[in-house]
Amino acid sequence: MSTLTTSPLAPLLQDLFAEADASATRMRAELATIPADVAFYTRAKDFPLAVSPETGALLYMLARSTGARTIVEFGTSFGISTLHLAAALRDNGGGRLITSEFEPSKVARARANIDAGGLADLVEIREGDALQTLAHDLPGTIDLVLLDGAKGLYPAILSLLESRLRPGALIAADNADWSPEYLARVRSATHGYLSVPFAEDVELSMRLG
Repeated sequence: MSTLTTSPLAPLLQDLFAEADASATRMRAELATIPADVAFYTRAKDFPLAVSPETGALLYMLARSTGARTIVEFGTSFGISTLHLAAALRDNGGGRLITSEFEPSKVARARANIDAGGLADLVEIREGDALQTLAHDLPGTIDLVLLDGAKGLYPAILSLLESRLRPGALIAADNADWSPEYLARVRSATHGYLSVPFAEDVELSMRLG
């Protein structure tokens, strides 16, 4: 048994993924021509922008298998990925997940979902520009990072967190192919990373010692 596969979280995630699927066609039609920058995420404030169920399960497994206790997430949206990561923390025996979201309406929705999932004690949502919210009061060491906000900010967010990444820390970046600068950085061993494209839409990187 795990937090991810039992009530209250399992049925909540089932409903959230169904909602995301139902809105996907309308979202593609409305946002197809907008670049994936901050303006895109403002226009997408009413859409879940959810990870896939497979990516959610991957995030849970990565956090569980590494025994993660400190996780930082860039881009909370409705909190679907946050729920998977927090479930792993619960099953790892506890920890702290700091997540940042720019859109107030999404922060409210994410808080409600995290409360409903019984995981609020593990999650701190920071509202506002992640370049500011993630620039202070971070754990001394970070075990796992999820990048799933504005793709153009991936390099800058990584720079904010880099000095706190423990050797072997993992960074999962969703749709990182939209950020060539980020990919060039994590795919170069001279920058201290080992990185591979993983699954259909994730770049998985490890911080070297």
